Amino acid sequence: MTYDTIVLGGGAMGSATAYYLAKAGERVLLLEQFTFGHSWGSSHGDSRIIRYSYNEPRYIELARSAYALWSDLENEIGEQLLIKTGGIDFGKPHEKTLIDTINSVRLAGISHELFTADEANKRFTQFHFDNDMQVLYQADSGMLKASECVQAHLRLAGKYGAVLVEKMPVNQIDIHADSVTVQTPDANYTASRLVVTAGAWAGRLLAETGVHVSLQPLRCQVGYFNPKDEPLAHYDKSLMPVYIWHRNNDINQAMYGLPSLNGSGVKAAFHGGGKVAHPSEVDYTPSTETIDTIRQTLSPHLPRVMAGDLMATYICLYTMTTDEDFIIDHHPQHSHVVFGAGFSGHGFKFSTLIGKMLSDLVLDGQTPYNTELFKLARFMK
Repeated sequence: MTYDTIVLGGGAMGSATAYYLAKAGERVLLLEQFTFGHSWGSSHGDSRIIRYSYNEPRYIELARSAYALWSDLENEIGEQLLIKTGGIDFGKPHEKTLIDTINSVRLAGISHELFTADEANKRFTQFHFDNDMQVLYQADSGMLKASECVQAHLRLAGKYGAVLVEKMPVNQIDIHADSVTVQTPDANYTASRLVVTAGAWAGRLLAETGVHVSLQPLRCQVGYFNPKDEPLAHYDKSLMPVYIWHRNNDINQAMYGLPSLNGSGVKAAFHGGGKVAHPSEVDYTPSTETIDTIRQTLSPHLPRVMAGDLMATYICLYTMTTDEDFIIDHHPQHSHVVFGAGFSGHGFKFSTLIGKMLSDLVLDGQTPYNTELFKLARFMK
């Protein structure tokens, strides 16, 4: 069978792209090399942060659109996918990303509150802030139910007629003047257009199309903790905000986390991880040393959480561009091939919007959303 569009990669971005294309009437084939919902990439797990509080104003504008599209998706699927918890950004007053975030939300007209450390310690009792810290609070921040978001996009894509095929790795991509052929171990598939949304595996697939760009996979580890000498319920999504600790000027690695979701425990992690040349090299066995480092580093600010038992830990992948902005663009020589790649550890919150952007590029050749930051040409000079 010949399709209108083939989408490679069935994680957050690919599932969303397949949904919007199928909803628009396209004959869509979505190919996933593992099983849908697998735990070897970047889209699994119970939660991801969503926020307006960004140090880059253009991301704030995109967040406005993302919030609206998540609401539309919730209405269509009939499930809650986004939970507003409020969110805090905190750090020393000299931290550039914190300064830029405060300035950006002001300029964008996003409602927010600024607290001294003493005020924040009284307001957010799960935390402890140093006397010289500044705390930004934004009430609309929250959490997305990550795996459920991917499943929602997949189910609706199937409802609209998309063909969803798992356990189907790609051996080769052949681009023709007005079509593409994707070779797999089981069959060759042909379509008028192609979308590559393969996460940490995107670098190889882009290279298959003649585009060579630096996409660095990182092995990242998250932990879930049960507070010591205090009920986990005090750290529930209804009582505790999501949080980002800006500490880039110190060791160039921020920390973040989320409250407990249905008894999951409090999530904590570094924003980053160890470099790997290719996802096939990733050791998915969690490291005790990493958990110890998370505890030691974060314990001054979440003392009871970090003193408590580890409830769960797992590995996920980032795929970093050199500037930490995304790639959302056409192939430079073949307009019927579109890429979504390099989501650099902060893309999930935008995934439904990114799916809409990519479907726009496929169907209309352009998108009304601002993709100025995401052009491939910035790496092709």
